[in-house]
Amino acid sequence: MAHVPFDLAAEGLALLVIDTKAKHSLDDGQYGARRAACERAAQILGVELLADISAEELPDALERLAASATGQGAADAEELVKRTRHVVTEIDRTRKLVELLQDGRPLRGEKLAAAGELMDASHESLRVDYECTCPELDVAVEAARAAGAHGARMTGGGFGGSAIALVDGDAVHDVAAAVAESYKREGFNPPAFLDAVPAAPAGRLV
Repeated sequence: MAHVPFDLAAEGLALLVIDTKAKHSLDDGQYGARRAACERAAQILGVELLADISAEELPDALERLAASATGQGAADAEELVKRTRHVVTEIDRTRKLVELLQDGRPLRGEKLAAAGELMDASHESLRVDYECTCPELDVAVEAARAAGAHGARMTGGGFGGSAIALVDGDAVHDVAAAVAESYKREGFNPPAFLDAVPAAPAGRLV
């Protein structure tokens, strides 16, 4: 584990946290079902963890999972394909973002666009392949992007909770207002907002 510097203020950026206020439960079996699917996929592929599969190996792995439909049904095989695709591509996206942040160049221009695209792709994967978003999260992400966010995605365990949006420092209010207006149109409860500041992890005071 390594600490990756991410000084948003120095880059003129902000990380807007959007609390969807959507009710969700962490003990309704959804997390367990996804973990079980990942474990089944890993067993079929002969690896301890799906993290052991590289992005280059993913196409072959997905073909093998799709072929497993003969013994367990097409719907179950498709679930394993989707869960595996999310896990492997999400790890790859995380590595790419770390590389971007560590390359020493300012987070601007094409580099900023690339970071935003990784965030957007992450949310799409969580929505389509891991299936752990909800209407409130999707609306928050879509509204933030439409209002000028460089990238946005759900964060945390999903099924409710919060989304984050990477925005220009002087655009926080406008993006938040756009999300709130979208919620009003959809008839959702009003969201809450927090301007997050990346910092070092918690430690013990001696």
